[in-house]
Amino acid sequence: MTMTTHTEERAEGLRTVLADALEADGQLSDPAWRRAFETVPRHPFVPEFWTIADGALRLVSAAHPDWLDLVYADDALATQMTDGVATSSSTAPGLMLAMLQALDVTDGNRVLEVATGTGYNAALLSQRLGSDQVVTVEIDPVLARLAKSRLRHCGYSPLVVAGDGRDGYPDRAPYDRLIATCGFSTIPTSWLEQVKSGGLIVCPLGWATVSLVVGYDGRAEGRFLPGGSYFMAVRDFGTTGTPAHPGRPSTTSGRLTAVDPAVVAEDEAFRFVLSLAAPDTAFAFERGDDGTVTAMELWAVDGAWARSEGGTVRQAGPRLLWDAVETAHALYVENGHPGRERFGVTVTAKGQRIWLDAPSRPVPRSQS
Repeated sequence: MTMTTHTEERAEGLRTVLADALEADGQLSDPAWRRAFETVPRHPFVPEFWTIADGALRLVSAAHPDWLDLVYADDALATQMTDGVATSSSTAPGLMLAMLQALDVTDGNRVLEVATGTGYNAALLSQRLGSDQVVTVEIDPVLARLAKSRLRHCGYSPLVVAGDGRDGYPDRAPYDRLIATCGFSTIPTSWLEQVKSGGLIVCPLGWATVSLVVGYDGRAEGRFLPGGSYFMAVRDFGTTGTPAHPGRPSTTSGRLTAVDPAVVAEDEAFRFVLSLAAPDTAFAFERGDDGTVTAMELWAVDGAWARSEGGTVRQAGPRLLWDAVETAHALYVENGHPGRERFGVTVTAKGQRIWLDAPSRPVPRSQS
């Protein structure tokens, strides 16, 4: 028996184990998607990837004894690093499944995928719908070429386009469904023009995924899925998509604050609300010797900056980021710590509005 045959047999068994685990967790409710996850191999799309071990990045390739087991675990795998920052990955299969099931495809649907990445998700869509029904767009031409090659190696031939997914792909429009696998702070209005009335858009927005129905009036509206999702931000080619730290400004405004950074660090559900209220923002926590959070620093793509420490906050830049934290926290507490599914989004040609419980209750957003 050759090594290749042994690898393929092991991979087939691991796919079944993964599908069983997803089904046992209650995530896998559609038999058609179970067949896709059991059929489509993941390992050809991630021949190598990075993991973090003892605080350091480690490259794992097919030569590593745990490679295949790691590939078929329900984990995200970083597959491209740029200046020490992950700029492409293979999404955790459980999260991929949740989004694919939310897409609610039926036979004959045409799907546009934004952010091809490794090509694994496009392979799952092709297996479910047929390659002719799938168009996938990737900003990085190198990744697009690799994905196309790996897809063909596995027997799939969707249309792979090197381009900016924020523009969609009008040449094959209209689409019945659109799915994005990178993070957005605003839904591109071009998508509304390319998805059929009654069609669905499933897209990571902030730290969750929203499912939108495109209406006959040209607007799209819907609610967030209950689970969290953490995707690399949409980016221009050659960039990381992560806000660069502007450095600590020499001139800042200071005042007292009642919101403890430790509260932000400990409450993942609140950080989702914060991702909506203060979009395009990165943050980091500092901890004392005992592990408790002592400070929080925030910065944004527009140069805004804030630091909270010891009950005092300092801010600078075109928007006051800590003010956004306080506003979001007040909304969160006053409404009984709402889960993601209570939030929704309305998108029109004029822009986007995020709301809580009903479109008439907008969530304030900090924007420059």
